[in-house]
Amino acid sequence: MQFLGLLVIGLVIGVGARMLRPGPQDLNLGWTFGLGLAGALVGGLVASSLGTGDVLELNVLGTLVGVATAVLLVGAAEGLVGRRKG
Repeated sequence: MQFLGLLVIGLVIGVGARMLRPGPQDLNLGWTFGLGLAGALVGGLVASSLGTGDVLELNVLGTLVGVATAVLLVGAAEGLVGRRKG
């Protein structure tokens, strides 16, 4: 059940990261979900290493770090997509 929660929070984090990034974006929903999931995993790992919860456990610190990580990942992916198109 925790894995399902991680998938849901990954989608939420991915959408939140796209909303925090200004301007038009060329990433589809699959990339948004994948980068959000990666952000959620990084957030969970950071929270776990600081002793505030388990990797798959939803907590405030993990969510904040996850959103920040996903924003950075979305920015990096946008940079790569933009280079290929231009």
